[in-house]
Amino acid sequence: MGLFASSDSYLGIDIGSTGIKIVELKKENNKIILVSYGFSENIKTIKYDWQKDTVFAGKVINNICDEAGIVGRNAIAALPTFSVFSSILNLSNVSKKDIASAVHWEAKKVIPLPLEDMILDWKKVKTDNEDKNNIKVLLTGAPRLLVKKYINIFKEAKINLISLETETFSLIRSLVGNNKSTVMIVEIGAGTTDVSIIDNGIPMMNRSIDIGGIAITQKIGHHIGIDVENAEQLKCDIGINSMNSKSNDIPKIILEIISPIINEIKYATNLYQNKNNKKTEKIILSGGSALLPNLTNYLIKILDIKTIIGDPWSRISYPEDLKPLLHEIGPKMSVAIGLAMREME
Repeated sequence: MGLFASSDSYLGIDIGSTGIKIVELKKENNKIILVSYGFSENIKTIKYDWQKDTVFAGKVINNICDEAGIVGRNAIAALPTFSVFSSILNLSNVSKKDIASAVHWEAKKVIPLPLEDMILDWKKVKTDNEDKNNIKVLLTGAPRLLVKKYINIFKEAKINLISLETETFSLIRSLVGNNKSTVMIVEIGAGTTDVSIIDNGIPMMNRSIDIGGIAITQKIGHHIGIDVENAEQLKCDIGINSMNSKSNDIPKIILEIISPIINEIKYATNLYQNKNNKKTEKIILSGGSALLPNLTNYLIKILDIKTIIGDPWSRISYPEDLKPLLHEIGPKMSVAIGLAMREME
């Protein structure tokens, strides 16, 4: 929906496994203002590969823009976390002029694909105890073929693609902000769940598993014998709350499906604490299934870690009467919001 006339606005475009989300933001008087937003979702398209059909993906983007009154033509997009390799490198006794070559050399050791097939990016990581002889570098690598597919999508849409980044960075921007403590972002998408530990604003650990909200929906639908749309609605209504006898199986089914996600959270927090002697202070939930009824309370109980649903709108100005709706869609718009904020930092 269009809210304000746009000037120097930026689009954050999140191409997910079941749909595309777009947020248009602009900055005025040091405030980030919501210009417009829109999305197209269909849980039946979970097996659809948007990147393979760049013409169709470009048309969907244009349809969303037309329906939402989005007129900005400068966009930032995100590469899925599970498709991008990232690692923290420790470089010892490397001079400033030799850092780039040292990173390239170390990348050969940690990236299991030919480097000529990858686009590499890196930046120095600030630590609490700076040591001139030991430099920490965050290395990211994206497959060239994947990047090319995204470029083709935006060519089809006739939108200027300013930059590509991994979803993790956009989530840090929209959900963590300037918080320098050790937090975890759990992005429960449709097809995958990404678990990231953020320390001092830097993603120190990223892990992905092939379980998401659609797996819960499909399991419920199969168990009860209903179609995917009704199963999705039932999931959102019930969650993991205690229910009456007619639907008593649903919370159990959901817990069974999300148990690998919980195990992944436990593994990541324990591993990071053992390696770095730092506890995860807070878990921030994002993605479409973050609003699953009683999920936050359940995680707090079994993990003993403060757990909240992230609010990606917290630093965005928007009409007050939109608050209930924006709160409802916020978790699934977190990546798109963070992307649009990139040029406003």
